[in-house]
Amino acid sequence: MLYKIIIVVFFLAIVYSLFSAFYYMVKGGEGDDDKMLRRLSWRIGLSLLFFFLLVVGMKTGIITPHPISPGAVYQIEG
Repeated sequence: MLYKIIIVVFFLAIVYSLFSAFYYMVKGGEGDDDKMLRRLSWRIGLSLLFFFLLVVGMKTGIITPHPISPGAVYQIEG
């Protein structure tokens, strides 16, 4: 459960850095280009780390993918 909380926190940090970079892009003041670039660089680094955590979690068995078969036919009851 702790692993999933860590992944959610990373995802929220990625979304925060994306929107803060958008804010600095729209604001467009003096020195905001550097702030936007720094935020986008953080987003790229966090995204890579997020992907790495997902792969490690799947390889170690902490996270299990949803077992949907591509050719399976499912019936909806009701």
